[in-house]
Amino acid sequence: MASTHSTFKNALIAILATFPSILFYISFLHHHNNEDHSLWNWCNQHPFLLANVMFFLNVNVLFWFIALLQSSLHWMIGLYWMVIPVMLLHFYANHPMAQYNQLRSWIVTILTWIWSIRMLHSYLRRENWQLGVKQDWRYIDMSHQYGKNWWWISFFAIYISQQVLQMGICLPLHVVHSVDKPLNLLDFIATVICIAGVTIAFYADTQLHIFISKNQKLKQLGQPLVPILDKGLWCYSRHPNYFGEQMWWWGLALFGWNLGHSYIFIGAVLNSMCLGYVTMLVEKKMVRENYRSNAYNLYQKNTSMWIPWLIKSTSNDKGKKN
Repeated sequence: MASTHSTFKNALIAILATFPSILFYISFLHHHNNEDHSLWNWCNQHPFLLANVMFFLNVNVLFWFIALLQSSLHWMIGLYWMVIPVMLLHFYANHPMAQYNQLRSWIVTILTWIWSIRMLHSYLRRENWQLGVKQDWRYIDMSHQYGKNWWWISFFAIYISQQVLQMGICLPLHVVHSVDKPLNLLDFIATVICIAGVTIAFYADTQLHIFISKNQKLKQLGQPLVPILDKGLWCYSRHPNYFGEQMWWWGLALFGWNLGHSYIFIGAVLNSMCLGYVTMLVEKKMVRENYRSNAYNLYQKNTSMWIPWLIKSTSNDKGKKN
């Protein structure tokens, strides 16, 4: 009962937390024609900067302050990682300076909503449909590393870094709604890449969820745990969920590149670099766990890290065949 109450309270906090930005933006849309008002005029002329200011004040400052009030539980930024792209999409699409191909906008809108719903479903399923109970293990490790200084370092390590990354990878949403050109073949290719990425990530996360659930049951029964997941998509890649996620962002970037903005891949490159670092942290964490250390070392030797590939044969396998 206490868990349900906590989840309801945190859900309410999460819903209300972005109201300042939403209300301000609605007010701007009602007054943007007032050229005598310097604030509305600036907001009208600088959509990308306005989005960044709203992100800084509403997400960085307010979310960080809420986390401090909740004993440094930085759970809400993880939840909104899957929501902010949808909010940015509609921010750019409804901005008075927006100009775009309607069909391309519909395609990107539908794809972004599908991606967001898939991510939210995976997140809530992983958290057992609870909010604010746990936070990212990486933040826990950093809090131990920085000790009493973590309260202020977290503002930069979690929130400022998230703004740079998320505003960068969401640049294609801005470009799609600032250039009006007819659809072409590259739009179709970008759509296929995005759909393939979301599909791969969905099946990979589902297989991982089933694996974790089975191990939890084995632990409750006092039976040995299965050390690694090497079935399904995980037979061809050690991180197929990450691979699918990267396909999504690179496919989205292709929409922007197709509209003449070659710099648009900066966000996708930066995200891939960050995910590469996260992959290293995850694998170090796996190897540190005694019950799976040997199995995971062999898994690393035989299986591709990101890009799905045929499993490599080992000397043991050859011996068995002979």
